[in-house]
Amino acid sequence: MKAFSYERPQTPEAAAAAATRPGARLIAGGTNLLDLMKLQVETPVHLVDINRLGLDRIEPTADGGLRIGTLVRNADLAADARIRKDYGVLSRALLAGASGQLRNKATTGGNLLQRTRCYYFYDTARPCNKRQPGSGCAALQGYNRIHAIVGASDQCIATHPSDMAVAMRVLDAKVETVSADGARRVIPIADFHRLPGNTPQIDTNLQQGELITSVTLPAPAGGRHIYRKVRDRASYAFAVVSVAAIVDAGDGRIRSARMAFGGLAHKPWRVEAAEAALAGATLGDASGTAFQAAADGVLAGARGHGHNDFKIPLVRRTLQAALNEAAAG
Repeated sequence: MKAFSYERPQTPEAAAAAATRPGARLIAGGTNLLDLMKLQVETPVHLVDINRLGLDRIEPTADGGLRIGTLVRNADLAADARIRKDYGVLSRALLAGASGQLRNKATTGGNLLQRTRCYYFYDTARPCNKRQPGSGCAALQGYNRIHAIVGASDQCIATHPSDMAVAMRVLDAKVETVSADGARRVIPIADFHRLPGNTPQIDTNLQQGELITSVTLPAPAGGRHIYRKVRDRASYAFAVVSVAAIVDAGDGRIRSARMAFGGLAHKPWRVEAAEAALAGATLGDASGTAFQAAADGVLAGARGHGHNDFKIPLVRRTLQAALNEAAAG
Protein backbone atom coordinates (compact mmCIF):
# COMPACT_ATOMS: atom_id res chain seq x y z
CA MET A 1 0.00 0.00 0.00
CA LYS A 2 1.37 3.40 -0.94
CA ALA A 3 1.60 6.31 1.51
CA PHE A 4 -1.33 8.73 1.65
CA SER A 5 -2.50 11.72 3.67
CA TYR A 6 -5.73 11.71 5.65
CA GLU A 7 -8.35 14.14 6.92
CA ARG A 8 -11.70 14.02 8.66
CA PRO A 9 -13.98 16.94 7.59
CA GLN A 10 -16.80 18.12 9.84
CA THR A 11 -19.48 18.88 7.24
CA PRO A 12 -20.68 17.25 3.99
CA GLU A 13 -19.72 20.37 2.04
CA ALA A 14 -16.19 20.30 3.47
CA ALA A 15 -15.89 16.62 2.60
CA ALA A 16 -17.01 17.30 -0.96
CA ALA A 17 -14.46 20.13 -1.22
CA ALA A 18 -11.67 17.89 0.09
CA ALA A 19 -12.59 15.22 -2.46
CA THR A 20 -11.93 17.62 -5.35
CA ARG A 21 -8.22 17.47 -4.55
CA PRO A 22 -6.37 15.50 -7.28
CA GLY A 23 -5.90 11.90 -6.20
CA ALA A 24 -8.36 12.15 -3.29
CA ARG A 25 -10.88 9.45 -2.41
CA LEU A 26 -13.77 9.42 0.05
CA ILE A 27 -13.75 6.57 2.56
CA ALA A 28 -16.48 5.30 4.90
CA GLY A 29 -16.57 1.56 5.65
CA GLY A 30 -13.63 0.95 3.34
CA THR A 31 -14.77 -2.61 2.52
CA ASN A 32 -13.94 -2.15 -1.18
CA LEU A 33 -11.48 0.74 -1.33
CA LEU A 34 -8.98 -0.71 1.13
CA ASP A 35 -8.80 -3.97 -0.83
CA LEU A 36 -8.15 -2.02 -4.02
CA MET A 37 -5.45 0.03 -2.29
CA LYS A 38 -3.68 -3.09 -1.02
CA LEU A 39 -3.56 -4.41 -4.57
CA GLN A 40 -2.57 -0.96 -5.91
CA VAL A 41 -5.55 -0.97 -8.25
CA GLU A 42 -6.45 2.29 -6.50
CA THR A 43 -3.59 4.51 -5.36
CA PRO A 44 -5.14 7.59 -3.73
CA VAL A 45 -2.77 10.20 -2.35
CA HIS A 46 -5.37 11.56 0.07
CA LEU A 47 -8.23 9.91 1.98
CA VAL A 48 -11.25 11.88 3.15
CA ASP A 49 -12.97 10.11 6.06
CA ILE A 50 -16.72 10.88 6.14
CA ASN A 51 -17.69 8.69 9.08
CA ARG A 52 -18.26 11.63 11.48
CA LEU A 53 -20.75 13.53 9.30
CA GLY A 54 -23.87 12.24 11.04
CA LEU A 55 -25.40 10.87 7.82
CA ASP A 56 -26.37 7.60 9.47
CA ARG A 57 -30.13 7.89 10.06
CA ILE A 58 -33.23 6.40 8.43
CA GLU A 59 -36.03 8.96 8.44
CA PRO A 60 -39.54 9.24 6.96
CA THR A 61 -40.13 11.59 4.04
CA ALA A 62 -43.12 13.83 3.46
CA ASP A 63 -44.47 11.60 0.68
CA GLY A 64 -44.56 8.46 2.81
CA GLY A 65 -41.17 7.06 1.82
CA LEU A 66 -37.87 6.81 3.66
CA ARG A 67 -34.60 8.74 3.49
CA ILE A 68 -31.57 6.54 4.17
CA GLY A 69 -28.37 8.33 5.15
CA THR A 70 -25.32 7.47 3.11
CA LEU A 71 -23.55 6.15 6.25
CA VAL A 72 -26.30 3.76 7.32
CA ARG A 73 -24.60 0.38 7.60
CA ASN A 74 -25.94 -2.46 5.51
CA ALA A 75 -26.68 -4.58 8.58
CA ASP A 76 -28.71 -1.80 10.21
CA LEU A 77 -30.62 -1.10 7.00
CA ALA A 78 -31.53 -4.76 6.47
CA ALA A 79 -32.71 -5.08 10.09
CA ASP A 80 -34.76 -1.87 10.21
CA ALA A 81 -38.42 -2.74 10.92
CA ARG A 82 -39.71 -0.27 8.30
CA ILE A 83 -37.46 -1.73 5.62
CA ARG A 84 -38.42 -5.30 6.49
CA LYS A 85 -42.14 -4.47 6.48
CA ASP A 86 -42.48 -2.18 3.45
CA TYR A 87 -39.34 -2.76 1.36
CA GLY A 88 -38.73 -6.45 1.84
CA VAL A 89 -36.89 -6.80 -1.45
CA LEU A 90 -34.21 -4.41 -0.16
CA SER A 91 -33.76 -6.24 3.13
CA ARG A 92 -33.48 -9.58 1.31
CA ALA A 93 -30.96 -8.22 -1.18
CA LEU A 94 -28.77 -6.81 1.58
CA LEU A 95 -28.80 -10.08 3.52
CA ALA A 96 -27.80 -11.93 0.34
CA GLY A 97 -24.67 -9.79 0.01
CA ALA A 98 -21.25 -10.32 1.58
CA SER A 99 -20.84 -11.59 5.16
CA GLY A 100 -22.25 -10.39 8.45
CA GLN A 101 -18.95 -8.77 9.36
CA LEU A 102 -18.82 -6.81 6.10
CA ARG A 103 -22.47 -5.76 6.39
CA ASN A 104 -21.62 -4.29 9.79
CA LYS A 105 -19.08 -1.97 8.12
CA ALA A 106 -20.36 -1.41 4.58
CA THR A 107 -22.47 1.71 4.00
CA THR A 108 -25.41 2.58 1.79
CA GLY A 109 -23.49 5.09 -0.30
CA GLY A 110 -20.42 2.91 -0.54
CA ASN A 111 -22.47 -0.07 -1.67
CA LEU A 112 -23.73 1.91 -4.65
CA LEU A 113 -20.15 2.87 -5.53
CA GLN A 114 -18.62 -0.61 -5.49
CA ARG A 115 -16.16 -1.32 -8.28
CA THR A 116 -16.46 -4.39 -10.45
CA ARG A 117 -15.13 -7.77 -9.32
CA CYS A 118 -13.71 -8.55 -12.78
CA TYR A 119 -10.63 -10.74 -12.38
CA TYR A 120 -8.64 -8.60 -14.81
CA PHE A 121 -9.56 -5.33 -13.09
CA TYR A 122 -7.93 -6.71 -9.94
CA ASP A 123 -4.86 -8.05 -11.75
CA THR A 124 -2.53 -5.11 -12.45
CA ALA A 125 -0.39 -7.29 -14.73
CA ARG A 126 -3.24 -7.65 -17.23
CA PRO A 127 -4.81 -5.02 -19.52
CA CYS A 128 -8.04 -3.42 -18.30
CA ASN A 129 -9.70 -0.36 -19.82
CA LYS A 130 -11.50 0.33 -16.55
CA ARG A 131 -8.26 0.45 -14.59
CA GLN A 132 -6.06 1.89 -17.33
CA PRO A 133 -8.05 3.43 -20.22
CA GLY A 134 -6.78 2.41 -23.63
CA SER A 135 -4.92 -0.71 -22.45
CA GLY A 136 -7.55 -3.17 -23.70
CA CYS A 137 -10.03 -5.60 -22.15
CA ALA A 138 -8.46 -8.93 -21.22
CA ALA A 139 -11.86 -10.40 -20.32
CA LEU A 140 -13.09 -10.36 -23.92
CA GLN A 141 -10.81 -13.23 -24.87
CA GLY A 142 -10.09 -14.43 -21.35
CA TYR A 143 -12.03 -16.25 -18.65
CA ASN A 144 -15.30 -14.30 -18.63
CA ARG A 145 -17.73 -16.53 -16.73
CA ILE A 146 -18.99 -13.76 -14.42
CA HIS A 147 -19.10 -11.05 -17.07
CA ALA A 148 -21.83 -9.05 -18.79
CA ILE A 149 -24.18 -10.32 -21.47
CA VAL A 150 -26.16 -7.10 -22.01
CA GLY A 151 -25.21 -3.42 -22.14
CA ALA A 152 -21.51 -4.19 -22.64
CA SER A 153 -19.13 -2.75 -25.23
CA ASP A 154 -15.91 -3.70 -26.97
CA GLN A 155 -14.14 -1.66 -24.28
CA CYS A 156 -15.49 -3.50 -21.22
CA ILE A 157 -17.72 -6.45 -20.30
CA ALA A 158 -17.56 -6.04 -16.51
CA THR A 159 -20.63 -6.24 -14.29
CA HIS A 160 -21.70 -4.20 -11.28
CA PRO A 161 -21.45 -6.38 -8.14
CA SER A 162 -23.96 -4.78 -5.74
CA ASP A 163 -27.05 -6.69 -4.57
CA MET A 164 -28.42 -3.60 -2.85
CA ALA A 165 -28.28 -1.53 -6.04
CA VAL A 166 -30.47 -4.07 -7.86
CA ALA A 167 -33.15 -3.74 -5.19
CA MET A 168 -32.82 0.05 -5.21
CA ARG A 169 -33.38 -0.01 -8.96
CA VAL A 170 -36.61 -1.99 -8.73
CA LEU A 171 -37.79 0.38 -5.97
CA ASP A 172 -37.10 3.51 -8.09
CA ALA A 173 -34.85 4.99 -5.43
CA LYS A 174 -33.25 8.41 -5.79
CA VAL A 175 -29.71 9.40 -4.85
CA GLU A 176 -29.24 12.77 -3.12
CA THR A 177 -25.87 14.52 -3.33
CA VAL A 178 -24.06 17.68 -2.26
CA SER A 179 -21.12 19.47 -3.90
CA ALA A 180 -18.36 21.61 -2.43
CA ASP A 181 -20.33 24.83 -3.11
CA GLY A 182 -23.38 23.46 -1.29
CA ALA A 183 -25.31 22.69 -4.48
CA ARG A 184 -27.60 19.73 -4.06
CA ARG A 185 -28.78 17.28 -6.68
CA VAL A 186 -31.25 14.38 -6.89
CA ILE A 187 -30.33 11.58 -9.32
CA PRO A 188 -32.86 8.84 -10.15
CA ILE A 189 -31.22 5.47 -9.58
CA ALA A 190 -31.89 4.63 -13.23
CA ASP A 191 -29.50 7.44 -14.22
CA PHE A 192 -26.92 6.94 -11.50
CA HIS A 193 -24.82 4.10 -12.91
CA ARG A 194 -23.41 4.14 -16.45
CA LEU A 195 -22.95 1.57 -19.17
CA PRO A 196 -19.29 1.24 -20.25
CA GLY A 197 -19.45 2.58 -23.83
CA ASN A 198 -16.07 4.12 -24.63
CA THR A 199 -15.44 5.29 -21.05
CA PRO A 200 -15.63 2.17 -18.86
CA GLN A 201 -13.44 3.83 -16.22
CA ILE A 202 -16.42 6.06 -15.30
CA ASP A 203 -18.87 4.00 -13.24
CA THR A 204 -21.44 6.65 -12.28
CA ASN A 205 -22.71 10.08 -13.23
CA LEU A 206 -21.34 11.69 -10.06
CA GLN A 207 -19.10 14.70 -10.60
CA GLN A 208 -15.64 15.01 -9.05
CA GLY A 209 -16.08 15.80 -5.38
CA GLU A 210 -19.85 15.20 -5.37
CA LEU A 211 -20.82 13.41 -2.15
CA ILE A 212 -23.80 11.10 -1.73
CA THR A 213 -25.71 12.29 1.35
CA SER A 214 -28.70 9.93 1.23
CA VAL A 215 -30.86 7.61 -0.80
CA THR A 216 -34.62 8.08 -0.78
CA LEU A 217 -37.26 5.43 -1.31
CA PRO A 218 -40.75 6.31 -2.55
CA ALA A 219 -43.89 5.31 -0.68
CA PRO A 220 -44.13 1.51 -0.36
CA ALA A 221 -45.14 -0.46 -3.44
CA GLY A 222 -47.73 -3.16 -2.84
CA GLY A 223 -47.11 -6.71 -3.94
CA ARG A 224 -44.84 -9.62 -3.15
CA HIS A 225 -41.19 -8.69 -2.73
CA ILE A 226 -38.70 -11.25 -3.98
CA TYR A 227 -34.92 -11.30 -4.27
CA ARG A 228 -33.46 -14.36 -5.90
CA LYS A 229 -29.69 -14.74 -6.23
CA VAL A 230 -27.90 -17.45 -8.17
CA ARG A 231 -24.28 -17.77 -7.06
CA ASP A 232 -21.47 -20.29 -6.99
CA ARG A 233 -21.70 -20.94 -3.27
CA ALA A 234 -24.28 -20.33 -0.59
CA SER A 235 -22.60 -17.37 1.12
CA TYR A 236 -20.10 -14.60 0.52
CA ALA A 237 -20.31 -14.84 -3.27
CA PHE A 238 -21.32 -12.32 -5.89
CA ALA A 239 -24.32 -12.96 -8.11
CA VAL A 240 -23.91 -14.85 -11.34
CA VAL A 241 -27.51 -13.78 -11.99
CA SER A 242 -29.92 -12.14 -9.56
CA VAL A 243 -33.41 -10.70 -9.82
CA ALA A 244 -35.28 -8.27 -7.58
CA ALA A 245 -39.01 -8.45 -8.25
CA ILE A 246 -42.17 -6.86 -6.92
CA VAL A 247 -45.24 -8.72 -8.16
CA ASP A 248 -48.76 -7.38 -7.56
CA ALA A 249 -51.28 -10.14 -8.23
CA GLY A 250 -54.91 -10.96 -7.57
CA ASP A 251 -57.48 -13.51 -8.72
CA GLY A 252 -54.70 -15.66 -10.06
CA ARG A 253 -53.31 -13.03 -12.43
CA ILE A 254 -50.44 -10.57 -12.39
CA ARG A 255 -51.68 -7.00 -12.20
CA SER A 256 -48.20 -5.55 -12.46
CA ALA A 257 -44.61 -6.71 -12.10
CA ARG A 258 -41.35 -4.85 -11.63
CA MET A 259 -38.01 -6.60 -11.99
CA ALA A 260 -34.36 -5.62 -12.02
CA PHE A 261 -31.42 -7.95 -12.63
CA GLY A 262 -27.90 -8.17 -11.28
CA GLY A 263 -24.89 -9.95 -12.73
CA LEU A 264 -25.88 -9.09 -16.31
CA ALA A 265 -24.51 -5.61 -17.00
CA HIS A 266 -22.32 -2.71 -15.93
CA LYS A 267 -25.34 -1.43 -13.97
CA PRO A 268 -28.50 -2.94 -12.47
CA TRP A 269 -30.52 -4.06 -15.51
CA ARG A 270 -34.19 -3.15 -15.77
CA VAL A 271 -36.36 -3.15 -18.91
CA GLU A 272 -39.78 -1.62 -18.25
CA ALA A 273 -41.19 -2.89 -21.56
CA ALA A 274 -40.46 -6.43 -20.42
CA GLU A 275 -42.40 -5.80 -17.21
CA ALA A 276 -45.42 -4.61 -19.19
CA ALA A 277 -45.52 -7.95 -20.99
CA LEU A 278 -46.41 -9.70 -17.72
CA ALA A 279 -49.49 -7.59 -17.00
CA GLY A 280 -52.54 -9.87 -17.07
CA ALA A 281 -50.51 -13.07 -17.22
CA THR A 282 -51.68 -16.07 -15.23
CA LEU A 283 -49.79 -16.23 -11.96
CA GLY A 284 -47.66 -19.36 -11.90
CA ASP A 285 -47.73 -19.87 -15.67
CA ALA A 286 -44.04 -19.16 -16.02
CA SER A 287 -43.79 -20.93 -19.37
CA GLY A 288 -46.55 -19.06 -21.20
CA THR A 289 -46.41 -16.44 -23.93
CA ALA A 290 -46.31 -13.52 -21.49
CA PHE A 291 -43.33 -14.96 -19.65
CA GLN A 292 -41.46 -15.63 -22.88
CA ALA A 293 -42.10 -12.06 -24.05
CA ALA A 294 -40.85 -10.67 -20.74
CA ALA A 295 -37.70 -12.80 -20.80
CA ASP A 296 -37.08 -11.88 -24.45
CA GLY A 297 -37.35 -8.20 -23.50
CA VAL A 298 -34.82 -8.51 -20.70
CA LEU A 299 -32.42 -10.38 -22.97
CA ALA A 300 -32.82 -8.21 -26.08
CA GLY A 301 -29.37 -7.87 -27.63
CA ALA A 302 -27.81 -10.34 -25.17
CA ARG A 303 -24.47 -11.80 -26.22
CA GLY A 304 -22.23 -14.24 -24.43
CA HIS A 305 -18.47 -14.28 -24.76
CA GLY A 306 -17.78 -17.98 -24.39
CA HIS A 307 -17.54 -18.86 -20.72
CA ASN A 308 -20.64 -16.80 -19.83
CA ASP A 309 -22.95 -18.08 -22.59
CA PHE A 310 -24.82 -20.08 -19.94
CA LYS A 311 -26.14 -16.84 -18.41
CA ILE A 312 -28.65 -16.36 -21.22
CA PRO A 313 -30.77 -19.44 -20.42
CA LEU A 314 -30.04 -18.93 -16.72
CA VAL A 315 -31.79 -15.54 -16.81
CA ARG A 316 -34.94 -17.25 -18.06
CA ARG A 317 -34.80 -19.89 -15.35
CA THR A 318 -34.11 -17.32 -12.63
CA LEU A 319 -37.05 -15.18 -13.71
CA GLN A 320 -39.23 -18.27 -13.89
CA ALA A 321 -38.23 -19.26 -10.36
CA ALA A 322 -38.97 -15.75 -9.05
CA LEU A 323 -42.45 -15.76 -10.58
CA ASN A 324 -43.09 -19.25 -9.21
CA GLU A 325 -42.08 -17.95 -5.79
CA ALA A 326 -44.58 -15.10 -6.20
CA ALA A 327 -47.30 -17.61 -7.12
CA ALA A 328 -46.50 -19.65 -4.02
CA GLY A 329 -46.89 -16.57 -1.81
